[in-house]
Amino acid sequence: MSSLDGAQVLVIDDDETIRAVLRRIGEMAGAIVTEAETGEEGLRALYAGRPDVVVLDIDLPGLDGWQVLERIRQLTDLPVVMLSSHDDELEKVRALQAGADDYVTKPFGAPELLARLQVQVRRAGPRGPREEAPLQPYRDAALAVDFIHAEATAHDQPIPLTPREFRLLAAFVGHPGRTLSPEQLLDLAWDDPAGDPRRVKVYVGYLRAKLAAAGVNPPPIDTVRGFGYRYRPPAGRR
Repeated sequence: MSSLDGAQVLVIDDDETIRAVLRRIGEMAGAIVTEAETGEEGLRALYAGRPDVVVLDIDLPGLDGWQVLERIRQLTDLPVVMLSSHDDELEKVRALQAGADDYVTKPFGAPELLARLQVQVRRAGPRGPREEAPLQPYRDAALAVDFIHAEATAHDQPIPLTPREFRLLAAFVGHPGRTLSPEQLLDLAWDDPAGDPRRVKVYVGYLRAKLAAAGVNPPPIDTVRGFGYRYRPPAGRR
């Protein structure tokens, strides 16, 4: 049985026994396992640790697995394996359509789950060093960004952002005043530093337009010719 070779696995499940089993499976295969009991804790652990794969229970209290998966997909493309006690084909289809990479029914066998985790880590490929995403809500004189709930407001009014636009805004406000190259933005907002830089230009345009429509004028995203883009916090940041 091959190992996970130091892969970082985040387990989000409210069942302490299931978490203990998953930790044992992962650590025996050489993984570094982080546990979270609730969806909110899991999202904070995700932002802090940048795992290689997430094992996510559907039936979480409070913020359930479907909501957590939606938040994850608004910010990253990392592999997510859903866990459920429901062996229902429609639920499996729903999970895959919602952005899950795999679906495992409880109870599960250790060899099967381990193999599925190995497949997802292998598909994702090696992950280079990544800067941590911000943990605390961001606020300046015009904008407020809540990373846990994937919401942005301008002057206390919601900004209707797509998941990709939100990820791009999160990258900018996570590095205020810093010039970010298209490659860095592709890494932060697309998880694809080797992607087409033209995508960045297009989405920066979308984001500027929505900020302007929300009353943030001039839009605080500057083009730094030859280098990239910079988020300039409006005067009076608090």
